[in-house]
Amino acid sequence: MADVAVIGSGGIGGILAAELARAGRDVVVCVRTPFETLSVEHKGETRTAPVTIATEPGAAGPVPVVLVTTKAQDTASAAPWFGALVGPGTIVVVVQNGIDQETRVAGLPDGTRVVPAIIYCSVERTAPGRIVHHASAKLVVPASEPGAAVVALFEGTMFEVVQDPAFRTAAWRKLLSNVAANAITSLTLRRVRVFADDRVRALAKGLLAEAASVARADGADITDADVDGVVANMGRLNPDGGTSMLYDRLAGRPLEHDYITGAVVAAAERHGVEAPLNRAIYALLGAASGGRLDGSR
Repeated sequence: MADVAVIGSGGIGGILAAELARAGRDVVVCVRTPFETLSVEHKGETRTAPVTIATEPGAAGPVPVVLVTTKAQDTASAAPWFGALVGPGTIVVVVQNGIDQETRVAGLPDGTRVVPAIIYCSVERTAPGRIVHHASAKLVVPASEPGAAVVALFEGTMFEVVQDPAFRTAAWRKLLSNVAANAITSLTLRRVRVFADDRVRALAKGLLAEAASVARADGADITDADVDGVVANMGRLNPDGGTSMLYDRLAGRPLEHDYITGAVVAAAERHGVEAPLNRAIYALLGAASGGRLDGSR
């Protein structure tokens, strides 16, 4: 039996699987399209990760921990893997953008422990099985017994795993960074250096201020300092880094906008909070999602 299964082999799934394998865990990576090896470029050095690649759910048995790293809109595609991988007491860690991650895997067998997780990691998949790590390596999970198990799982990796008793606030805080960075890079088709433009930073701050008001209405302890912190951090990021939605847009794949900007707009509607900038950006992201750069679908 493997120690952990990682569903999804994009940038996040790849870096998590590779780090766990480097730390001595027995890792199986669950994919639709096979590739021969998993390698990660980190600080100019490329390392091959000793993982098992599985393409058929029947080839994998129950495991203690399952990491779900698909894009949020693709969670349903993981259902066949859940049937094979989830056994009594399995911990299912949902490492995805947005809020309310645990609701996306509803219907798992009784006894399954679901852990929502927030990840801070700038990483890019340049080809199947080939990952480039740009910056950051941090996971945030709720303060709970299964959360502590996730901390133990990642011991010996480069990932810092933090248990946060105010996880709702932590989830909204991460969503703030995604609301500006993912939306603006994917719509402009530019990497993080786009935020060197004063006008772009002003737009980012407007989006964030709206999202912060929505977050507070949703019960999160988000302040103006959080907004200022996200804007300031944009100037410290690797200018050559990108975002997951930028990479998806460049590849003509569907965007994760429903779970990022869409989450802000939906919460604004629930709580009666105005969010015109996010609503406008949400409409543009919907029009761009899944479209090729030549304008065709």
